[in-house]
Amino acid sequence: MTSLSVETLAADAAEPITSAGNAQLGIAVLAGIAVIVLLITKFKLHAFLALTIGSLALGAFAGAPLADTIKSFSTGLGNTVAGVGVLIALGAILGKLLADSGGADQIVDTILARTGKRAMPWAMVLIASVIGLPLFFEVGIVLLIPVVLMVAKRGNYSLMRIGIPALAGLSVMHGLIPPHPGPLVAIDAVGANLGVTLALGLVVAIPTVIIAGPVFSKYAARWVDIQAPENMIPSRPSEDLEKRPGFGATVATILLPVVLMLVKALVDIVVDDPENGVQKVTDVIGSPLIALLAAVLVGMFTLGRAAGFTKERLNRTVEKSLAPIAGILLIVGAGGGFKQTLIDIGVGQMILDFSKNWSIPALLLAWLIAVAIRLATGSATVATISAAGLVAPLAEGMSTGEVSLLVLAIGAGSLFFSHVNDAGFWLVKEYFGMDVGQTVKTWSVMETITSVVGIVFVLLLSLVL
Repeated sequence: MTSLSVETLAADAAEPITSAGNAQLGIAVLAGIAVIVLLITKFKLHAFLALTIGSLALGAFAGAPLADTIKSFSTGLGNTVAGVGVLIALGAILGKLLADSGGADQIVDTILARTGKRAMPWAMVLIASVIGLPLFFEVGIVLLIPVVLMVAKRGNYSLMRIGIPALAGLSVMHGLIPPHPGPLVAIDAVGANLGVTLALGLVVAIPTVIIAGPVFSKYAARWVDIQAPENMIPSRPSEDLEKRPGFGATVATILLPVVLMLVKALVDIVVDDPENGVQKVTDVIGSPLIALLAAVLVGMFTLGRAAGFTKERLNRTVEKSLAPIAGILLIVGAGGGFKQTLIDIGVGQMILDFSKNWSIPALLLAWLIAVAIRLATGSATVATISAAGLVAPLAEGMSTGEVSLLVLAIGAGSLFFSHVNDAGFWLVKEYFGMDVGQTVKTWSVMETITSVVGIVFVLLLSLVL
């Protein structure tokens, strides 16, 4: 799910580091994934080490020079940590501030008091969808996870019953709704109308998120009946607090980065002039790093100071928030390294070459190409960009609505079956305290349902339009 920078996308477009044939590349991909799964499940090796070894094995099976494989892995790890690591760290600080100040308690107590047991999954999917509208997937995760874990713990819910709807809301917004980078790039590549795509995207997103979220969570909770991991649950604030921050101030602090990013997205759409002074300002304050940093700084006053924290207490809270995320950062980074190794050995191009001979309807072809690239590279953004570039010629002669549906078909395909080569897979696994098998049965299946239901509704709309 990792959102990529311009520099990363440029790196993705580089020449493959191996001239291996398609058959050898296909075997190398399967072998590399098998090594990772085997090391984690059979030999109980830490995921960071397994992903590192699996990446080296992938390059070796593909016949790539070891030095090039190491460079690809290191580049992918560095780009992922650079893009996601700071956001995870800032999110962890904000989460700790919420927990220690009593702000998270205030939100959880209010949600539990005003929402019935049956309505809770629906409340979570609504909250996640609203928060996820302008946010990168990773930012939404770090903002929502503390609340999800605390609601599950305090309300005695299965973690999957609460967590899956929240993840579904974030994921559907990420894949189908502009201003997320994938849909925006696809819109530009095929010449779609942004407003029409946004409107049709919402039509597809609503039933998709309902089926993949609250409906599927019933089954996910039966398959993987786990409680929120104790080491990830924000601890209750100590009783020496003078008072708790108010519900309104706490919610406003959490929504601050959402609002800043949404303002940036709206200005980009309405103004659409990089030289415009207003757009320059919103591009800065609406960037994920600045938006989350602003929330942390504001939170020190609206949460920390409101609870009577001294400067020393605030500093201790920040320090304690960073230690638990070291393992998550390394695992997510290694997942990005594995993904980059896949891209650099030429797997994406292999899929594109193979798909040129497929003779099926344009919308289904776009979805299948995005699915294939997603499975091979693990990146929804890479899948979207590659598929959009390939099917762009098909948009000629299509109506405005059909071109927008082409974008949505690509977006739906880019969400298909997240597994061990996706940094998002490891992010969800570690935050929810699951093993690889449990993550596949819940998160990976949810992503697949999202993708399949999405293309079904896109095809149904095509019959109307």
